[in-house]
Amino acid sequence: MDLQLTDKIALVVGASKGIGAETAVILAEEGAHVAVTYESDAAGAAETARRIRDAGREAWSIPLDLASPTSIESAFADLRRRLTGLDLLILSAGANRITPFDGLSVEEWDRIVEVNLGGPFRVLREARSLLRDGSSVVAVASVAGRTGAPHHAHYAAAKAGLINLTRSAARAWAPRVRVNCVSPGITLTEMGRLTVEVLPEDYAKTRLLVGRFADPGEIARVIAFVASPRCAYMTGSVVDIDGGRLLR
Repeated sequence: MDLQLTDKIALVVGASKGIGAETAVILAEEGAHVAVTYESDAAGAAETARRIRDAGREAWSIPLDLASPTSIESAFADLRRRLTGLDLLILSAGANRITPFDGLSVEEWDRIVEVNLGGPFRVLREARSLLRDGSSVVAVASVAGRTGAPHHAHYAAAKAGLINLTRSAARAWAPRVRVNCVSPGITLTEMGRLTVEVLPEDYAKTRLLVGRFADPGEIARVIAFVASPRCAYMTGSVVDIDGGRLLR
């Protein structure tokens, strides 16, 4: 299916690896030019940018730390020098730590909540003036935001907040900008594998209807579709891609 993204301009926040990298490349393969951000993995972002250029599209790579308001402001100042506007914004960056509920420190709580909720809010504020009429935002939350999680309560709470932030932004910016959320289950990224390590060995077979964990590309394809003009009637929605986790 043609996603009608030819010559659109996309920004993928958190695209040095995992779901963000795969999303950036899929958008490029569908015809978009893509700016990618990274926190510390400059080499990973450079590889994503190379894959975008190999697809025949323009790519820009920009450092952005979601826990730093100054870094976010600097990244968007750079973007404004390079680009006149955005058609797509994908909020795919995130951070997690595996810590039992009773072992959470205030410092760890603050860091994880800031990266997964405070940072996306600041990005939305900065991006507002760049988003063109008819543009689209997709935030990447988590099934943990629906269910809670005893081994990463801060991450689950922040993703629940991100789901509601998405709905609030959709109400605030309609009808000029669409804002949706994709909520993946456990995905075999670098971060997702850390979660797998603390789960029972038979978790996928007993808790997921599909009997396995997700591949990053499977999530990325849904993100690209939801972000595209093919979903022009969708806003304020949350799309669960969890292998049937919520039905068990």
